[in-house]
Amino acid sequence: MARVAGIEIPAGKQAWVSLTYIFGIGTTLSRRILKDANVPENLKVKDLSEDQLSRINSIVDKGYTVEGSLRRLIQQNIQRLKEIGCYRGGRHRRNLPVRGQRTRSNARTRKGPRKTVAGKKIAKVQG
Repeated sequence: MARVAGIEIPAGKQAWVSLTYIFGIGTTLSRRILKDANVPENLKVKDLSEDQLSRINSIVDKGYTVEGSLRRLIQQNIQRLKEIGCYRGGRHRRNLPVRGQRTRSNARTRKGPRKTVAGKKIAKVQG
């Protein structure tokens, strides 16, 4: 397996697919990196030469924020929002959806399992 940005990328896959295993690199960015490195996209990682791998590595290291540093940057941004006390920071703090989604009927992924509250049933009217 080849190592790019400290991550072992799969050798049996095409180069553009393997690069997407790195946090912070998607399909478009992986194709752009390979184009800049003059490497064919559909070439499998196991068929890449050492020179091609080193060119890909240098492009990723110099030009892009990926993996640990990107995760750290995202965490710092969230922490900053919490510290300044803005609306988005409060939503992060309370583990609720941040981007304006409704929470009355949905948002189970973010809110977690339902917490049943007693006395919520509507009483039937006898007549």
